[in-house]
Amino acid sequence: MKIYIDGKYYSEQNAKISVFDHGLLYGDGIFEGIRAYNGRVFKLKEHIDRLFYSAKALLLDIPISHAAMMKAVVDTCRQNKLRDGYIRLVVTRGIGTLGLNPNRCKKPSVIIIAGKIQLYPEEYYKQGLTIITVPTVRNLHSALNPAIKSLNYLNNILAKIEANNGGVEEAIMLNAEGFVSECTGDNIFIVKGNQLMTPPLSAGALYGITRQVVIDLARESGLTISEPNLTRYDLFNADECFLTGTGAELIPVVKIDGRIVGTGKPGTVTKQLVSQYRALTNGSGEPIYG
Repeated sequence: MKIYIDGKYYSEQNAKISVFDHGLLYGDGIFEGIRAYNGRVFKLKEHIDRLFYSAKALLLDIPISHAAMMKAVVDTCRQNKLRDGYIRLVVTRGIGTLGLNPNRCKKPSVIIIAGKIQLYPEEYYKQGLTIITVPTVRNLHSALNPAIKSLNYLNNILAKIEANNGGVEEAIMLNAEGFVSECTGDNIFIVKGNQLMTPPLSAGALYGITRQVVIDLARESGLTISEPNLTRYDLFNADECFLTGTGAELIPVVKIDGRIVGTGKPGTVTKQLVSQYRALTNGSGEPIYG
């Protein structure tokens, strides 16, 4: 594997960062998870757009342009002969002192890793996930805004630990008002009749790239889309439920907090959206080769 670090490629064994990098010391940085399908990088522009939005919110000056970042991602895939896989793009504040002051960091670093990922076992895509609600709430907008994909993911990790302790793969996070926000790494959707619902961004949901793709696909299919504040009660009484994310893609949920969702099996709408999504990813994106 060849890892991109600040314009150069290193072997997996030699890809290193300084112990004084503020991304390591303080989680001061941002990232994107991106997928490649069939020799194309899916929704690359949208991912790089979101990276730059996160950087602006943190006053982090990305050292290369938007176009150069897109090229670096594609080139890293090519260097690794990747046709189907996962790309982790990281921008750190860079090397600084042991103090918090970001002004002591002279130059941000860009890291790109192109490899493989399997977020959930294959049987869960066929049978559906069992998930639980956990006590850890989503970060407040007035604290660390959830819209920023920062390297400080402790909020999500604590919720993931609670999921693991509960014997499940994923957890629902509520916001401070008790409304559903999202899961530890995925957006959440429910189906009720002919209506597809997902929590609004104001509830602490991340502006998910896959989330938006699914909304667009559902709209094309004639479903009514809404983004209301949702409670656990709404989830328990949904006809269907599924999660979306770059790594997870679309994965059905069949039980929440011990309550069976719908029939207890992946629903018709979910299956249809999975089919549409897979068809889209198979032939859409930024070409890696040629």
